[in-house]
Amino acid sequence: MIRIEDVSKRYPGGHDALKGLSLQVDKGEMVFVTGHSGAGKSTLLRLIALIDRPTNGQVIVDGQNTSRVSRRKIPGYRRQIGMVFQDHKLLYDRPVFDNVALPLVIAGIGHRDAARKVRAALDQVSLLDKEKQFPETLSSGEQQRVGIARAIVSRPKLLIADEPTGNLDPDLSLEVMRIFRRFNEVGVTLLIASHDIALIDQLGCRRIALANGALQVEEEEDVVAEYAERLESEQERENWPQ
Repeated sequence: MIRIEDVSKRYPGGHDALKGLSLQVDKGEMVFVTGHSGAGKSTLLRLIALIDRPTNGQVIVDGQNTSRVSRRKIPGYRRQIGMVFQDHKLLYDRPVFDNVALPLVIAGIGHRDAARKVRAALDQVSLLDKEKQFPETLSSGEQQRVGIARAIVSRPKLLIADEPTGNLDPDLSLEVMRIFRRFNEVGVTLLIASHDIALIDQLGCRRIALANGALQVEEEEDVVAEYAERLESEQERENWPQ
């Protein structure tokens, strides 16, 4: 689903946010990206979402090389990706329903179809009874769930989240991750940037560790070991008597 091939990102002033990064996320995986502040987590997600473009290398999402996506086609490209942010990015002068409906309105979906999809998304995050309320009347956890509903209302193949539990307490953080897990169980690919190692360990998902814009050595070793284990397993199946 995601291939990052020798990607570097240099910002004006000479800061290298990513340095020759290569990694892969398979379709249907739920993967976490970890690392200290400035490690490159957010930059990686911005490149996948085509908010930024790499200085060098290739970003390939669902078989599509992002370098070949013109500015005019970026909105269509982003419709296949749901994005969740730490600060929610909600419209506080609009009710919950309108916030969740925004991607559908932009895509030109008819009102009746949009209403059905919005209510289905709100039901997925247990906020169906809050559709007429304004974001400022909701708790932080509920606001984050509104952001998640907006991200999945278009039924994307890929969901990316940048520190989605950064402002939440441990119980609410686990609740949000359980919502993500349910989406993953029905086939959505998830890539989540997070610094909460204890929470990630509870979920038992693959973790990609970044440091100074590159894979940590431990992660590279884990990838090699995982590949060797898969290869050995495939060889054993080939040699298994039929």
